[in-house]
Amino acid sequence: METRPAPPLPSWLSAMLPFRRYTVDVGGLDMHVMECGQGTPVLMVHGNPTWGFLYRKVATALDGRPVRLIIPDLIGLGLSSKPRSSTAHTIENHGSWLASLVRQLGFRELILVCQDWGGPFGFEAVRQLGLDRLGAVVMNTVLSPPKPDLRPTAFHAFARLPLVSDVAFRLLGFPQNAMFVAQGDKLSIRGKVRRGYMYPLRSPAGGKATLALARLVPDSMSHPAIEPLGRIQRFVEDFDGPAAIVWGDKDPVLGSVRNWIAKLLPQAEVTRTNAGHFLQEEVPDVIAAAILKVRDRL
Repeated sequence: METRPAPPLPSWLSAMLPFRRYTVDVGGLDMHVMECGQGTPVLMVHGNPTWGFLYRKVATALDGRPVRLIIPDLIGLGLSSKPRSSTAHTIENHGSWLASLVRQLGFRELILVCQDWGGPFGFEAVRQLGLDRLGAVVMNTVLSPPKPDLRPTAFHAFARLPLVSDVAFRLLGFPQNAMFVAQGDKLSIRGKVRRGYMYPLRSPAGGKATLALARLVPDSMSHPAIEPLGRIQRFVEDFDGPAAIVWGDKDPVLGSVRNWIAKLLPQAEVTRTNAGHFLQEEVPDVIAAAILKVRDRL
């Protein structure tokens, strides 16, 4: 696989990410990747508005274990390329970009670890890949279309307000400056950790993806994301590989979705926690243990 050097980081942030870093071309765009360890491939996919930084504690908890962690930044977020057009942010595109990375790595088996938009994007990628063996660790996410009587959350309704949402997302550092609100432990995202999430999206170009991904959440049954979410649901329902669910019950957005995800993955062991939406910050050891259990059954 051909790689290129990763963008430099300030010393305070680099010290928090003691991993190999590089970029890979995925369809003419640069995807930033962090990697560590040797063994069973584990693809760790984040969501909005985060980046691979979200998985640093989980990676530390897995240090020395027989797993090779691949932690990409989604296109448009983190240190990956920022497409000029918001229309680039579709489930199909993000799945294709992740699938391109996996093909270049040469993996025919892996464990998918996913949260937030990392769920649909990650499962779309493995759906496209047709792997020989697949395991999954699923955290606060959605893997199906909403019900016909859907009601957008206040956050997603705000993201559709003309002008106001553009200013908030592109110029005022929202929502990454308010991530702590979605946590069980509000102190889990503060200080250098908060700065770590703010750093890659400090320019208006960074806010374009966070806004586009907020608007990618369906607000009606005619939304363009409905069809690909339906394909993902059917893929997940047919998936019979080893799986685990680790859920943050204090998540104000997706906390109540746990039972539905468990129905889609009946083979999965479910671990409930008092964490919030970004549970990698609060219960990294629990997530690491789930990954190792899935690995043992792969």
